[in-house]
Amino acid sequence: MTPEESIALIKANLTEVLNPEIIDDVILNQKRDLKVYWGTATTGRPHCGYFVSMVKIAELLHAGCHIKILLADLHAYLDNMKAPIELIEQRVKYYEFIVKSLLKAVGVDITKLEFIKGSSYQKSENYTMDRFKLEGMTRISVAQKAGAEVVKQTSDPYLGGLTYPLMQALDEEYLDVDAQLGGLDQRKIFTFALENLPKIGYKVRAHLMHGMVPGLGEAQKMSSSEPDSKIDLLDSADVVAKKLKKAVCVPKKIEGNGVVAFVEHVIFRVTSLKTGGKPHFTVERRDEEPLIYDDIEKLKADYEADILTPQLLKAALTKALNELLDPIRSEYEASEEWKKIAELAYPPEEKQQKVKKQKDKGDPAKRAAALAAKAEQLKLKESGAEESK
Repeated sequence: MTPEESIALIKANLTEVLNPEIIDDVILNQKRDLKVYWGTATTGRPHCGYFVSMVKIAELLHAGCHIKILLADLHAYLDNMKAPIELIEQRVKYYEFIVKSLLKAVGVDITKLEFIKGSSYQKSENYTMDRFKLEGMTRISVAQKAGAEVVKQTSDPYLGGLTYPLMQALDEEYLDVDAQLGGLDQRKIFTFALENLPKIGYKVRAHLMHGMVPGLGEAQKMSSSEPDSKIDLLDSADVVAKKLKKAVCVPKKIEGNGVVAFVEHVIFRVTSLKTGGKPHFTVERRDEEPLIYDDIEKLKADYEADILTPQLLKAALTKALNELLDPIRSEYEASEEWKKIAELAYPPEEKQQKVKKQKDKGDPAKRAAALAAKAEQLKLKESGAEESK
């Protein structure tokens, strides 16, 4: 692959690239591999939206990049304590298992990747001092804006959520990379890094942003914190079928359609990766020839024309997705260590027993007086009846 072809592949299939000239300079002038990091906060169970990042990581590896995977354990706690601090260690192990399995499912050689735990360097003296520098010069409103689409927003935010984007910016320096990869939802954090790292003496990096897969319900993206929006990577075949059956999929409408977007950004990209650039998606039809797509625009046109209906599309996606998830589920079932870690990382929630409300029977003395009065009335009534005889 020529340097120009490498640069083209690095920038391919992305929604936006900030400071692309950095990529050109590293490859054409410095004549070395581009160093890129992709990070994930180890919160809820990873979902199928992760396929989008994994496919891009596969392309970056093919382009000759050196990739670092950051398992951001402290970020997971800082984001409104989505990961309880006592479970962080186990969730890091769980994420490493599942991210590696996910990468293998799309054909990535994981020996070419470097996995790094955030807390392995984020508690160092130098990092802490740099974090203090950023905290000292960053207004609360700026920190809130930076994390607006990534950190859970509340009317009365925790301090950890404000520190989150500052640390993500610093990670670029401490991981010694030229670029950071992330979803389009990371853009405000990326621009924060561009504007603020030079203020504490560090260089700016390039930022690679891929599109986001909309949620299956009304959510704008698949999210670990919104169960109805996502399909987990270890969901059973039956659960996948049920979730897709219930997914919002408006007939003849492409915009905001999570099912169509999933086919485009996951199924087409993965099959293209596995077949050397020849994507395909087959839709079986009862009593008719199957619809076979090698062009996403043709699929979209057929969907808008109602040739491809939501029912047909969902059934085909269910089959394709389950085939993609099968090796991940099989690896999980074959690993006692992974299953044990899953239990420790995501212990079952204890169901709160309903406490039966005791009826307030009032003051015992008053109750006794009322009963006595009632008994006296009954006695008088009975004696009156006797006299009338």
